[in-house]
Amino acid sequence: MFLVQLDVTVVNVALPHIGHALHADLAGLQWVVDSYTVVLAACLLGAGVVGDRWGHRTLAVAGLSLFGVTSLMCGLAPNTATLVAARALQGLAAALLLPSTLAVVNRTFPERGEKARALGVWAGISALALPAGPLLGGVLVTAAGWRSVFLINLPVVAVALALTLRAVRKDEPARTSRLDLPGLLAAALSLTALVYCAISAGRSGASAQTIAAGAVAVVAAALLALWEQRAPHPMFPPALLRKLDFVGANVIAAAMNFVGIGAVFVVTLYLQKVQHHDAWTAGVMLLPLFVPLAVCAPFTGRLAARYGPRPPMLAGLLLGCVGTAFLPLINPGSSYLTLVPTLLGLGLGMGLLTPSVVAAALQAGPPERPGLSSGVNNTARQAAGALGIAVFGAMVQDPEAPDRFTTGLHHVGVLSVVLWLAAAALTLRAVPRPAR
Repeated sequence: MFLVQLDVTVVNVALPHIGHALHADLAGLQWVVDSYTVVLAACLLGAGVVGDRWGHRTLAVAGLSLFGVTSLMCGLAPNTATLVAARALQGLAAALLLPSTLAVVNRTFPERGEKARALGVWAGISALALPAGPLLGGVLVTAAGWRSVFLINLPVVAVALALTLRAVRKDEPARTSRLDLPGLLAAALSLTALVYCAISAGRSGASAQTIAAGAVAVVAAALLALWEQRAPHPMFPPALLRKLDFVGANVIAAAMNFVGIGAVFVVTLYLQKVQHHDAWTAGVMLLPLFVPLAVCAPFTGRLAARYGPRPPMLAGLLLGCVGTAFLPLINPGSSYLTLVPTLLGLGLGMGLLTPSVVAAALQAGPPERPGLSSGVNNTARQAAGALGIAVFGAMVQDPEAPDRFTTGLHHVGVLSVVLWLAAAALTLRAVPRPAR
């Protein structure tokens, strides 16, 4: 999980250097990030089912091996198209890894309280990649160029692979699970088309390409809904849609990542492209966001174990709202202190939200299908993160026009507050009160 998260944040600080070296425009840079997250999100449900059927340890080993190979491909990419394709394959490798980590935790700690504490540790370790990413990315880009942010994965993969083989016990596969290939393909097509539509709309407005991509996304989503009602082994059992606590927890998780990941993308561009800070300086400036996230997550796991996930979820959403409410105050020449409340609010908010919303989703899902529950939750978060990058990128548009960029940043702040307030209201409605 640390490896999967690291490859998101470490790339963000390298984006301006990738754009300069490979002559990529803003849309190309968005796809360098989104090709990874779109494929990751599209394949998570299928990977969770495969893990339930063949064993999550086996899937984790396969994912780590593929992640190493694709990291090497990214580091050697000669142009933007090759880099985007390699990042997409890297997203597939991450999809094999991500549900397996949650499923292993879920099986190892079946009791509700110890599971919540374990998820806090899981979230804290993975969140360490967030402050490590900007700092490590800044050092690597400055010292060795942008390619090094991908090549650094190779020794991490080697260590993680050895530890997985040694420390993780083989789990008993559930042979009743089947891979819903038509559903997986329809979900991947719908999500990819939706993200392409958002990026194209930001670049060229309501063009023919934008309209066509939107139409493909709608048709694929409709076909997915029809198929899942009739499929013998549906990727997403329709009965889960009637469980308000399960649906609500995953919608809240989606809102969290839509705002959080999208905000990291546009704030990174603001620091480097509008205010012209180098990669290392921008990484240090982002620490007020990433450090609270890493520090709060294990503490939040203990809170969720004792009081249930609802109180830390509400606190995290309200803190995030306060933080993003400061975005409309930012201008091209604003001081760093103007940005700090936004960074702290998002960091503290996501630190409280991440382990608690994952615990809420796993508790509400079917206990005999941990791969499915973790796959749905991770799909919701990763898909929303990809859309957040696309939508927020479209709202701020070209960072070479600072005034227009910061005007878009103001709109991002307003939309973020609205979304997280709506998520807080849904938390009150859908997440059960803690048991006495």
